Amino acid sequence: MAGVGQRLEMRQGQSLVMTPQLQQAIKLLQLSNVELAEYCEAELEKNPLLERDDAAAAVTGDAEGPVAEPIGERADEALSREDFSKASDMDEAAHDNMYDADQVTKSAEGPQSGSLTDWTTVKSGNAYEGEDGLESSVAAEASLKDHLEAQLSIAALLPEDRMILMALIDSVDETGYLRADLMDVATRLGCEIEDVQAVLGVLQGFDPVGVGARDLAECLSLQLKAKDRFDPAMEALMTRLDLVARRDMSQLTALCGVDAEDVADMISEIRQLNPKPGLAFGSEVVTPVVPDVFVKVGPDGGWLIELNTDTLPRLLVNNRYYGTVSKNARDKDSKNYLADCLNNANWLVKSLDQRARTILKVASEIVRHQDAFLTHGVRHLRPLNLRIIADAISMHESTVSRVTSNKYIATPRGLFELKYFFTASIQAVNGAESHSAEAVRDRIREMIENEEPREILSDDRIVALLTADGVNIARRTVAKYREALRIPSSVERRRLKAGVSPAYASR
Repeated sequence: MAGVGQRLEMRQGQSLVMTPQLQQAIKLLQLSNVELAEYCEAELEKNPLLERDDAAAAVTGDAEGPVAEPIGERADEALSREDFSKASDMDEAAHDNMYDADQVTKSAEGPQSGSLTDWTTVKSGNAYEGEDGLESSVAAEASLKDHLEAQLSIAALLPEDRMILMALIDSVDETGYLRADLMDVATRLGCEIEDVQAVLGVLQGFDPVGVGARDLAECLSLQLKAKDRFDPAMEALMTRLDLVARRDMSQLTALCGVDAEDVADMISEIRQLNPKPGLAFGSEVVTPVVPDVFVKVGPDGGWLIELNTDTLPRLLVNNRYYGTVSKNARDKDSKNYLADCLNNANWLVKSLDQRARTILKVASEIVRHQDAFLTHGVRHLRPLNLRIIADAISMHESTVSRVTSNKYIATPRGLFELKYFFTASIQAVNGAESHSAEAVRDRIREMIENEEPREILSDDRIVALLTADGVNIARRTVAKYREALRIPSSVERRRLKAGVSPAYASR
């Protein structure tokens, strides 16, 4: 039996080392512009060597760092690597070390001193200048809660009833529905359930009509009662809104005890009501989506891609302050702290700069592939995946995925998330070029919108029409796309176009 012993061995291998700086660079790449601004604010608070570059906003055209990339007039023009090198003065190896964590085999080198923020000094595209930024001056509207509390203040109620009503108002959501269980409210306030139910009747008498309802049927019933239209037939109809959604006229006529014409009139009257009365009042101001990239037509007829520099943080490293305080640092801990602050500040500025250049590079390649969409519309959207973009610009797919997350591009055809342009492909007939799934969905939508009431298109018929048009698609795929577009089946559309209107199936 061999003895147990110790020995030394040397092995050579590769492993992924994620340094804190590399993790930070990857994190910055996938942040939205709002999240990035919050992150930079936090860094400004804890790092004394970082400061805002307020002077950069006044510079109009002296910066050297590029923020725009022209795209050729033809969609099939191949952009060379040299074209992309104009958008970045960092070589590909440095870029890979910073962002392509899936390919890194050794830790990234430490940051160098100095800052690369020249891109922050260039204005955004003039095609979008002149906007007055109304979102920054939106006047605060009275919320639904404010409106209800104003009515509470003039209501003649006992003190205990007033307290119950205040608790109920706090439980009303922005659409006007009561989201609290009455028994829970009674238990919490130490009162009887009958008292809560009585006060709920007071709340449901407030404006807007329908507020305080616990479900859709109750909300509509309150509005019908206010119009004095809640007769026995309508009351029966309110109990089976599912039949209304399915346009089941036979069961509805039997349920309500009236003929089909009266049922159709009742459904039409219901459609005039407001299923969400609370939305008529103000709520929290929604922050508008701000594009990260602008696309406009260039002087040569091609596409010009520009970063929205207004969303890019302007940060500088205060080397003068570092030199002053480092001279006075006596102990080792102080010197280490200042060195860490300097390294972190330099790396953050460098990461922000490379993030901007990477977004520009990916957006430019996307526009090159989807040139036909920008020129002619959604029907000409080409199938696209992450690998195509990654191979074209020599990046890893994970990097492209991070860049396109929560990033938006403003085009002449509207504002889109960068991920919108990545669509699955549907094979064409006879080996022709594949079709984009988004384009096929749009064709299905247009077919159904233009169908005649006497010639409702079934899913099989749509498949036949698309196949004749060169699209190789299965019936289940057509049904899936139709349902994603919230388009009813051919049976339901036939009932609808025969004169029976839907109720609240989609509201």
